[in-house]
Amino acid sequence: MNRVTVVGAGFAALTAIRKLRAGEPGLQIDVVSPRPEFVYYPGTIWIPTGLRQPEDLVVPLQPFFERMRVRHHAAAAIGLRDGGRRLLTDTGEIPNDGLIIASGGQFLRKLPGIEHSFLPCGGVETAVQIRDRLQQLQGGTLAFGFAGNPKEPAAMRGGPVFEFLFGVDDWLREQKRRDRFRLVFFTPAEKPGARLGPKAVAGIMQEMARRGIDTHLGHKPKAFEPGRVVTEGGAFDADLILFMPGMTGNAWFDDSELPRSPGGLIQADRFCQVAGFERTFVAGDAGSFPGPEWMPKQAHMADLQAAAAVANLFDAFAGKPASHDFKAELMCIIDTRSSGMFVWRTERRNVVLPAFKGFHWAKRFFEHAYLRKYRG
Repeated sequence: MNRVTVVGAGFAALTAIRKLRAGEPGLQIDVVSPRPEFVYYPGTIWIPTGLRQPEDLVVPLQPFFERMRVRHHAAAAIGLRDGGRRLLTDTGEIPNDGLIIASGGQFLRKLPGIEHSFLPCGGVETAVQIRDRLQQLQGGTLAFGFAGNPKEPAAMRGGPVFEFLFGVDDWLREQKRRDRFRLVFFTPAEKPGARLGPKAVAGIMQEMARRGIDTHLGHKPKAFEPGRVVTEGGAFDADLILFMPGMTGNAWFDDSELPRSPGGLIQADRFCQVAGFERTFVAGDAGSFPGPEWMPKQAHMADLQAAAAVANLFDAFAGKPASHDFKAELMCIIDTRSSGMFVWRTERRNVVLPAFKGFHWAKRFFEHAYLRKYRG
């Protein structure tokens, strides 16, 4: 009987678990993550404005693991040994016949004074801190920005920043307090959201203009100070700063021989295989994959990569070469709290549908349907 280890408990990891169990009922599956829980990060955009509470988005995974007959190890990965056949954790070593690394990435929080900003994808705890700060403020300037990894253009996640921005604007209008606040969006990019496609960029910028949101574009952030954003193109005051930096690989990758991309992610091929490692695959934010320059770091892409990784691992167990690649596909709804813009991009198509109330409710329905697979 083969034994597979999955590192992580996010989108890619949970999809891998479901695919592994469906593909081989007798497979032994070990899952390594600090806690047996799943955080639905896309929903954290609604915590600051009250549409979600933390408990709505944190799902205990013990029942799911029991259904999948998975052995969970409450531990953190710290390295690899024997060409990937042994995962080192802070509680011991776990042997495997196949390994899927789906442990996500980490954000480059290196800018001077970055502790004076909130990380939008920092989890439910950070979202609650943003909520509490917003409720304390009676007026002032709110700054929302993102940047990338200069060594890894694909290692960025800007979409949620737009959603926090539009959601807060919508919430302030609902409370009849919008006139007391200045909202500023900042990024080094001249055309923010370019990965979504030209039509999406135009739609996003038009929406900001319509809402009276100021922009500070094309200037690299240099530092954050208490109540101030400093960029190469000047500085401005801010009573609340939300900033999403670029992404890189997890710290434990440094204590392994895993091949790395220039930006610090695990280098993978189009089959999600890790070069030089047998029966070792990567999916989601932890990996650097070949594909179009706009290929996103998002949950949908992580799910597609995890499915390909599992299919190719089964090929390897059967003595066959990898044959399952993944589709490069960007699909998202940029939510405004009361409506949403739909964006779909493949190598052949780029569809953008303007803001519509139905898309907001579609995003909420998708959240419910996705989480239902892992609850109870």
